[in-house]
Amino acid sequence: GCDASVLLDSVGGNNAEKQGRPNLTLRAFDAIDDAKKELEFLCPGVVSCADILALAARDAVMIVSKR
Repeated sequence: GCDASVLLDSVGGNNAEKQGRPNLTLRAFDAIDDAKKELEFLCPGVVSCADILALAARDAVMIVSKR
């Protein structure tokens, strides 16, 4: 999980970590995918999904801690 492998989709008969039982409650993969798509358009090959996930987690903590 800490290398953002939970963002990978299953292919064929290979079940990805995303579909693993402990991860079935995770949500908002589409938000990460959308951010990655936009960043790839603006600066291809620079920002990884792990980078996006780290920044999203940081921002989520900031939002929740301000309540």
